[in-house]
Amino acid sequence: MPGTALVVEDSLTDLQILIGCLQQSGITVFSAQSGEEAFQSVARQRPDVIVLDVVLPGCSGFEVCRELKENDDTRDIPIVICSTKGGEMDKFWGLKQGADAYVTKPIDQDEFVRTVRQLIRN
Repeated sequence: MPGTALVVEDSLTDLQILIGCLQQSGITVFSAQSGEEAFQSVARQRPDVIVLDVVLPGCSGFEVCRELKENDDTRDIPIVICSTKGGEMDKFWGLKQGADAYVTKPIDQDEFVRTVRQLIRN
């Protein structure tokens, strides 16, 4: 059961890499390039998992994550934060905002797909 993922990423290069990895493993992918767009996309079609960059135009990925997790309708959607910010403090903060996993860029494609699939299954 591959599932669907919403990838929220404002860098086109990173977006293409993330979408490519997920599509290769059979996951259907939607994308958004800002927090605003992410909220609209989730309202239109609820994904099985959300992959979220931290640095986004407008509100940060941390804010998007926190808002989705505080909302009764979206709190159950697993969120993977995918960021170049790889420090322990960044990871701690991301998980504190409600993220279910934290993957650093450049991504290890196998690890990334494994993480996403695991969250879709749960």
